[in-house]
Amino acid sequence: MAQVDILTGDASAVDDMTAADMARRVKMIFLGSAGNLVEWYDFYAYAAFALYFAPSFFPSADPVVQQLNAAILFAFGFIVRPIGGWLFGHFADRYGRRTALTISVLLMCVGSLVIALTPTYAQIGVWAPLILGFARVVQGLSLGGQYGTSATYLSEVAHPKHRGFFSSFQYVTLIGGQLTAILVLLLLQRVFLSTEEIREWGWRIPFFIGGGLAIFTAVMQRHLDETEAFVAAKKEAERTGKKIGGLRQLFNYPREILIVVGLTMGGTTAFYTYTTYMQKFLKLSVGLDDEQTTMVTAGSLLFALFLQPLYGALSDKIGRRPLLIFFGVAGTLLTIPLLNALQTAQGPWQAFFLIAGAWIIVSGYTSINAVVKAELFPTAVRAIGVGLPYALTVSIFGGSAESVALYFKSVGHESWFYYYLTGIIATSLLVYVGMRDTGKQSAMNRHE
Repeated sequence: MAQVDILTGDASAVDDMTAADMARRVKMIFLGSAGNLVEWYDFYAYAAFALYFAPSFFPSADPVVQQLNAAILFAFGFIVRPIGGWLFGHFADRYGRRTALTISVLLMCVGSLVIALTPTYAQIGVWAPLILGFARVVQGLSLGGQYGTSATYLSEVAHPKHRGFFSSFQYVTLIGGQLTAILVLLLLQRVFLSTEEIREWGWRIPFFIGGGLAIFTAVMQRHLDETEAFVAAKKEAERTGKKIGGLRQLFNYPREILIVVGLTMGGTTAFYTYTTYMQKFLKLSVGLDDEQTTMVTAGSLLFALFLQPLYGALSDKIGRRPLLIFFGVAGTLLTIPLLNALQTAQGPWQAFFLIAGAWIIVSGYTSINAVVKAELFPTAVRAIGVGLPYALTVSIFGGSAESVALYFKSVGHESWFYYYLTGIIATSLLVYVGMRDTGKQSAMNRHE
């Protein structure tokens, strides 16, 4: 069987995987993406349980104002994500993907345990939201570093003929982490605790769970192999005496940086609309009760999880660009009708099917956006090239989506957010139409 040339990364003659090669890659994908699941569980637990802990940190008679304050702090965690993307991307490009992934997971553990142990506003006053804000900063740094490093790692260990399929598991684990947080909430709601008990102290439980999962994952990742692409790039750098990674080298790719920003804008805003904000939307706008909200959110996330590898495998057959264009066109035409219909949904089943319809559209972006970004950059700057511009864009558009939506609702113009989201998706569509298909013209075979 023809093999990949380790020094050049040439996969033009690569045959299908043997059973042993398949097993090795699956193991690396599993270990490489486990941290992604844990990090997104921890990060999303904040959004999932905000309905319960917001009164403990932001006293107010208006529940919308409480959620707005919690959403602003949620968005604050996004402000530092570009710093995390830069720090961990630089580290991953210079010292290795494996170590960067493990350090990122341990940092998320710190943030989660701080949230779990923080006293309430009634106990320590204004220090409570300040400590909560510090924890969100730590989590933001961690998550900012995890995305670019994880996307790079999964793309580099994937078989060249199945890179879209394998790399789609970044969003499988990402959504899986969110789903796990929802399932923890569901178990607490229906089995173990009353609503009052969750509001009083039960909301701390998921953050303790997240801290423990992070430690367990960091121990597992001791057995993670470094990618052949990084090893080859490091050897080449040692041979030529050049350093790899860093902002200076990244700025040699201004077009690729702008493509990452443009293709991310619409997708990240839509993603956070149908994940972090959707729980509040179902409760405050649709009028579902707590249990219905949790069930609909969990069901829609499970549906989205199964779509990711299907779309990823499809991109290996038809290319990445057609899926991105599908998301852009459908998102531009259908976002306003979907959200209007969802706002007036008659019960949880109708709400679920409408959100599932939205995920059929959004998965055109989520399933392949990581591999598309990785395929834009050579090995030497791949982690920072993926992580930094992505984190910057998510901070501006994704992290603020919930706050913008709640603000429009608080001033009595909730539907304005629907137009806002549509406009951003339409802007990204212009990028999708003009960019190259990275599945057919990839930089994965280049090391510098």
